[in-house]
Amino acid sequence: MDKNEIYETIFRRKSIRKYDQDTLDEEILKDIQGEVMDLKPLIPGIKTEVLLISSEDVKTRMMKKAPHYLAVFSEEKEGYLTNVGYMLQQMDLLFSANGIGCCWQGIPTIKDHVKPRSELKFVILLAFGNPDEPLHRSDISEFKRNPIEKMTDITITDENREILEAGRLSPTATNSQAWFLSGDDSCIDVFTTKPNFIRSLIAKKYIPIDAGIVIYQIMVAATHFKQNPEVVFKEGIEKKGYIYCASINLNPDRK
Repeated sequence: MDKNEIYETIFRRKSIRKYDQDTLDEEILKDIQGEVMDLKPLIPGIKTEVLLISSEDVKTRMMKKAPHYLAVFSEEKEGYLTNVGYMLQQMDLLFSANGIGCCWQGIPTIKDHVKPRSELKFVILLAFGNPDEPLHRSDISEFKRNPIEKMTDITITDENREILEAGRLSPTATNSQAWFLSGDDSCIDVFTTKPNFIRSLIAKKYIPIDAGIVIYQIMVAATHFKQNPEVVFKEGIEKKGYIYCASINLNPDRK
């Protein structure tokens, strides 16, 4: 699958909820399976498994069905949800860049007969297939996102604006945008908002996944601008009202 337009896709992707129910060509599905095998983890020490399944394997729970799904399973270790978000967003952008619609699916789940196919914990689904609606946004103004100034305390410059913008445009569960970027020109610290009690009941699982999505999109943009980004996990990083997730060093080879 073509990876040349991954960065550009960030600025036009959208979640597809209407699909042509015809299955994709077998050769395309083989290519997708190969890409799944090559996914890069955020945290290499966490075991994960991604299965390609069909609509017959999914309880859609009132959501419109898609012809195909990626079902993600993971070992339950610290950071595993953020790791899943980081990995599966690679497929989200790759699908969109190659004419395939997709959408993160938090409400549907796998049917019981799928569970024995993995010894790991089921986490989330990514629906995909040929779209039955426009694949991309026609203009960046169609994104319903908070202004970047509300999502970071980093001084915005001509050099970092597009990198931060890539993070701002990340998809999040219920469009919550429950994350914050701090740091400076050489390092971006990624935090999630501490949810209140009610919100934690609804979104506790999804906020860390969203953080992984944000981290991946920033990595794509920083790589595009030849910043040699590197994800690191720092000790003792605190910010009132937020939970620390990870940091992205920029130009690490120059330090």
